[in-house]
Amino acid sequence: MIKPAIDPLWATDIEAAKELQNSLRKKVIREDQLGKVERIAGVDVAFAENRTITKAAVVILSYPDLTILETAIAQTPTTFPYVPGYLSFREIPAILQVLEKISLTPDLIFCDGQGIAHPRRLGIASHLGVLMNIPTIGVAKSILVGKHEPVPPEKGQWVPLVDQQEMIGVALRSRINVKPLYLSLGHKISLETAIAYVQHCLIKYRLPEPTRLADKLSKGLNLA
Repeated sequence: MIKPAIDPLWATDIEAAKELQNSLRKKVIREDQLGKVERIAGVDVAFAENRTITKAAVVILSYPDLTILETAIAQTPTTFPYVPGYLSFREIPAILQVLEKISLTPDLIFCDGQGIAHPRRLGIASHLGVLMNIPTIGVAKSILVGKHEPVPPEKGQWVPLVDQQEMIGVALRSRINVKPLYLSLGHKISLETAIAYVQHCLIKYRLPEPTRLADKLSKGLNLA
């Protein structure tokens, strides 16, 4: 069981959520503060019953061989509306619940969403990382903010993702000729190191194994 390192204050409206994001962004650490990485977690969320129920899943993998060590799921009523840029207030309550169910503490967490590639530099990966005091990486399937040049078609190629003249992440080609992923550091990790870990976890699918498996688990699919 792992619990938040700081009190997870929750906002009930957009203005309060924006104020909280602007406060927590100051706590994000953008450099490597990882120990030896032996376990990587992937977390993802799905919704049920007309999106009134939030279902969170976590998959713990050994590193570097990526063997499944532990899985868990949890669900909670959905209490925050869908508003781009405020995903964490909708999904993290269920993620915190599922993290309390696991017995193994991850050394690094991959999140299906943004890290600092966010208008206020506090996407779900950064928000979760600050709350848990655990290194995190944001691996998103779509762009939220920023622009980038065309990504070369070969697997492993990437180009900077830039917003307001700041490099906030990269657009990464995870498979040849498939849409890129949008990768950004979350907390306690540098972008360079985050790219290296994500690339190691790309096997034969568009998504890296931690979030690919968490996505399947959240939807009730077999992980085999």
